Amino acid sequence: MSGPSAHQPTVISVIEAGAQQLETAGVAYGHGTTNAFDEAAWLVLWRLGLPLDDLDHVAERTVTPEEQTQVAALLRERILSRKPAAYLTREAWLQGVPFYVDERAIVPRSFIAELLADGTIDAWLGEHTHKVLDLCTGNGSLAVLGALAWPEVMVDGADLSEDALAVARINVDKHGLQDRITLLRSDGLASVRGPYDLILCNPPYVNAQSMAALPAEYRAEPELALAGGNDGMDFIRKLLRDAPAHMTEHAVLVLEIGNEREHFEAAFPLLEVAWLETSAGADQVLLVTREALRR
Repeated sequence: MSGPSAHQPTVISVIEAGAQQLETAGVAYGHGTTNAFDEAAWLVLWRLGLPLDDLDHVAERTVTPEEQTQVAALLRERILSRKPAAYLTREAWLQGVPFYVDERAIVPRSFIAELLADGTIDAWLGEHTHKVLDLCTGNGSLAVLGALAWPEVMVDGADLSEDALAVARINVDKHGLQDRITLLRSDGLASVRGPYDLILCNPPYVNAQSMAALPAEYRAEPELALAGGNDGMDFIRKLLRDAPAHMTEHAVLVLEIGNEREHFEAAFPLLEVAWLETSAGADQVLLVTREALRR
């Protein structure tokens, strides 16, 4: 029996053609994928209703003309709108866990998710760890992953944005964690209900110069969730000053700062922190104890 004819493209050939299209159009990645092929695979598989994590099994499946039309429309929307794929599919995955997302919240991509999944920060936790705060929770993904990682803790997810909290609500309900995750509207730490044994925070930290140079895909996201002022440290200065009052004696704060380590060290030259290894290296996420913050 011969393979698919020239008139019947396969899933893999449609993905490869889509990747070429995205590459030619010069779209930007970084919202769940890092390259054209993975981005095209996500869009094509999602549009065809196929599992996103099992390309090998469906690579040779033929794609009907009607499906080709649907895929072409989605790729065109991705290119013309310059919206991250997650806003088009209304779904983002972190550590194999699916989350709902739309334009009301930033697309979840925190490296803290890796540390929750691989147990990196467990060494700083213990019998005393009962209350966790996910500050700047966005769509609630870190709050959910924290609750899944430590079934015995209670988690508060706090955000200034009512819109983001509405999206977080969808995810807390989707994962059946209403009893263990409480969502709070709070400007930084102003309205949280501590003290906490662990604070997770992926705050707005992009400096002004970087904000001005961001690709359209990032500008499609709420600016409130990205912009960190001139040196990117505006929110973080306030956070580190106020955090000890909201932390228990042995509490730690896990903070993501993206590509701003230089600005962070310039702003807090005497602060003793532990840099944590993620897939992006050891410059993106740090851990600091309450004791170090008080010193």
